[in-house]
Amino acid sequence: MDERQFYTERRVTKTASYVCPKCRERSDFDVQWLERSKKNSLPSHANEIDRAKFAKARNHLVRIDDVVVCKNQRCRARFDIPNLQSVVFV
Repeated sequence: MDERQFYTERRVTKTASYVCPKCRERSDFDVQWLERSKKNSLPSHANEIDRAKFAKARNHLVRIDDVVVCKNQRCRARFDIPNLQSVVFV
């Protein structure tokens, strides 16, 4: 069974403050995340392995955006989101 059947997914936008590496200006950016919430019950066609995986499943966020564009009109450089964290457990 696919792990995505254990969760309900929805897109969430959160703001984060980053510094542009080119112009050194700090700005707030909207970063998109995929929020995965654990379902209340297991699908009916699950076996023992799927039940064990479902018991360990937790709510978490997965970052969708990897690159942001600087908001400074003179710079407009694209840069990678600097922190390495792409999955956050809630």
